[in-house]
Amino acid sequence: MAQLVTRVDEDLAAAVDELVAAGVVANRSEAVRLGLQRLVDRHRRDQLGARIVAGYRAIPQTDTEGAWADESSVKMIAEEPW
Repeated sequence: MAQLVTRVDEDLAAAVDELVAAGVVANRSEAVRLGLQRLVDRHRRDQLGARIVAGYRAIPQTDTEGAWADESSVKMIAEEPW
């Protein structure tokens, strides 16, 4: 397992210590690991979203392609007993 060493300001360290005391994380290392995992995951999701948007901009959905979804949504709503 790789080891990363970093410095943080006192306020951030105190906030992490509060998380440890509250039982949110077991220790500082777990807090850092969790934060990094979430950062990496968020970045990957943002990249994927950007690629999806780029694809739709490069080849936009036609009115015909979108019409079936609109029609299906209207039918589903109309069938609801509310």
